[in-house]
Amino acid sequence: MSEFTLTGKQEAARLVFAQAATHILLYGGSRSAKTFFIVRQICTRAIAAPGSRHSILRFRFNHVKASIVHDTFPKVMNLCFPDYPYRLDKTDWYAEFDNGAQIWFGGLDDKDRTEKILGQEYVSIFLNECSQIPFASRNLAVTRLAQKIGYTRGTQEPILLRRKMYYDCNPPSKAHWAYKLFLEKKDPDTGKRMDNVDDYACMQMNPEDNLGNLPPEYIKTLQGLPARLRKRFLSGEFADVNENALWTSEMIDKWRFDGEELPDMQRVIVAVDPSGVGFNEYSEGDAIGIVVGGLGMDGNAYLLEDLTVKTGPAGWGNIAVSAYDRHQADLIVAEKNFGGAMVKHVIQTAKPGVNCKIVTASRGKSVRAEPIAALSEQGKIRHAGTFHKLEDELCSFIVGGYKGPCSPNRADAFIWCMSELFPGIIKAEKKPVKKSHFSLPGGALGWLNN
Repeated sequence: MSEFTLTGKQEAARLVFAQAATHILLYGGSRSAKTFFIVRQICTRAIAAPGSRHSILRFRFNHVKASIVHDTFPKVMNLCFPDYPYRLDKTDWYAEFDNGAQIWFGGLDDKDRTEKILGQEYVSIFLNECSQIPFASRNLAVTRLAQKIGYTRGTQEPILLRRKMYYDCNPPSKAHWAYKLFLEKKDPDTGKRMDNVDDYACMQMNPEDNLGNLPPEYIKTLQGLPARLRKRFLSGEFADVNENALWTSEMIDKWRFDGEELPDMQRVIVAVDPSGVGFNEYSEGDAIGIVVGGLGMDGNAYLLEDLTVKTGPAGWGNIAVSAYDRHQADLIVAEKNFGGAMVKHVIQTAKPGVNCKIVTASRGKSVRAEPIAALSEQGKIRHAGTFHKLEDELCSFIVGGYKGPCSPNRADAFIWCMSELFPGIIKAEKKPVKKSHFSLPGGALGWLNN
């Protein structure tokens, strides 16, 4: 083994992992070494126990392949076990050590692969980014924590390796099953206190606990995030529950696309939400929301770019048409809240003859947001990357209004973009909508059932 040294917080986590609890959650801020530590723990167990079988699962297979197979796992092996050989099977996606122990990598979104992986028994299971994993999927995985395996230390009698299930996450809201299970010690389905509370242990790890392995400017980057995101990614705290929120962090994370290649696009839209900023007033006032989205050949919409900016009309006009050209877009759609003729003039001055459509907001922001939020919840709208400021605005929408600290220009542009990509949604503005519930129009419902 190498001279790799654990951080002080990781040493404390090692003591938690040595306890008798079967289920252990590490939660906290971004890049706090939670995942690294758990992968190291699984590798240690695999190397110690010949013939043992372990699994590392995420909600989506392409996520576990990108973040674990091609990143964290090789880092752990290089730093902690540089002299211990293994081979990676890229057909069934598992790593096998010389002692016959295996670590399987899988996603719970692929029915065939899930059945194959969960057709085996494991002595260790790790649910990485469990904030994205449904409780039903977690419960299915638990049933495979059943391998009985022993190991020896020197000439001693064989020791039975305790079965362990590990979890980690950047904390979502307190409504999530991980909070209920590990912090409240309650059954997420019944709300009743669990009988086996000692079988569940958890520990918080934050980026400040891992400063020696982070770039000096990283903490400053997190400190500059909006308050909601600072709480999650810097302070590592579960968010208070707002039952009326249209978007939540876990909803966005669940369907976020961070794979290797986006699908081909059927249609690409650049959406603009202008403000009242004049030609010489761009240092003040609201930002101009500019986003790019596309409808993929798979039937899902993807948020591609957030180009929101504070600048005068000439500036934002050039940014919008530049995105139009760069993405080979089909249309620029812009809201005429500050004069449709002026908005269209700005865009077509930047690029004469550009295909431009002016739209009018006939209903309130929340009413327009509700059907788009419904599509997001169903996974029909996915973010191709992380858009912190835009996502913060989306999570400030509740049934009946917007509760953010400033105008949601990014979110408004996003809603116009997605409404154009799913045109059946626009019809909803002409129908009465109950404040406590929203039913998708027939055209949109067809997409949800695909």
